[in-house]
Amino acid sequence: MNPHAKLISATSLLMGTTITISSNHWVMAWTGLEINTLAIIPLISKPHHPRAIEASIKYFLVQAAASTLILFSSMTNAWSTGQWDITQLNHPLASTLLTTAIAMKLGLVPFHFWLPEVLQGSSLTTALLLSTVMKFPPITILSMTSHSLNPTLLTTMAIASAALGGWMGLNQTQIRKILAFSSISHLGWMAIIIVYSPKLTLLAFYLYSLMTATVFLTLNTTKTLKLSTMMTSWTKTPMLNATLMAVLLSLAGLPPLTGFLSKWLIIQELTKQEMAPSAMTMAILSLLGLFFYLRLAYHSTITLPPNSTNFMKQWHTNKSTNTPTAILTSMSILLLPLSPAILTVT
Repeated sequence: MNPHAKLISATSLLMGTTITISSNHWVMAWTGLEINTLAIIPLISKPHHPRAIEASIKYFLVQAAASTLILFSSMTNAWSTGQWDITQLNHPLASTLLTTAIAMKLGLVPFHFWLPEVLQGSSLTTALLLSTVMKFPPITILSMTSHSLNPTLLTTMAIASAALGGWMGLNQTQIRKILAFSSISHLGWMAIIIVYSPKLTLLAFYLYSLMTATVFLTLNTTKTLKLSTMMTSWTKTPMLNATLMAVLLSLAGLPPLTGFLSKWLIIQELTKQEMAPSAMTMAILSLLGLFFYLRLAYHSTITLPPNSTNFMKQWHTNKSTNTPTAILTSMSILLLPLSPAILTVT
């Protein structure tokens, strides 16, 4: 890709995200979301492959539909209340429409169908952007309007997302699709708590972004796209693959790793809000996700030759692991003991 085009896309992504998260007016927030969508489409379609073009068209259609719903929701609210302020979302229909639109933008169930297909059609770096940076503005809008949202609707969507994200990830062999269903499952955890504690949702999103970025950068270093190639990538960078196993278990939410912090706090907050059945359901559904994370961890490290794979072994690379990957890996594994400090900051 042309460096100038890449620079324009990166700058537009940064600008669109900044505009959305810093605006109080609906039209400005919508503008930021549109800039983001238009900036990421060239990055998705960059490989000039039919699957990439298909992914970019699917992404554009879904995001355009969601943006239209956001405009419709804000106009409905403005007609009934005379307010264009994001925090003054008082009309029930506008609130439901906004929840639907943000669910489409994020990929919450039942609007999740586009996410695995788009991630599968993108390169690993673009898939990383779609899983983390592109979800930040919609989650910010959701947290700003959290006091006006319907808790029952969000709880239903969240439990369905956790169930489907875990269930559909079980029989996948493409790693990007597995990570897409992982994203849907984690979004369920964020959505269920947003009405009661928006700060906790943002903390869960930050930790999820940290761990997902680590996984994608590691996979990008070893050039791994499928489980079958993951089985032989340990020969290329043994230490990186060993830490990848720990990061995947952290993403699954196992103590004493970083990923346990957000799930622990969300279950605690749900129990305080007298939602113990929902907390128990989410905890049980996370076991589905744990299964496919264990499967990934098994393929990344524990599978040693002799094995019955038809793929050529990938021998040691001279390229050393870059510093950002090393720092992100350490943070993805070791942040749990710092939880009191993290809670003080948030």
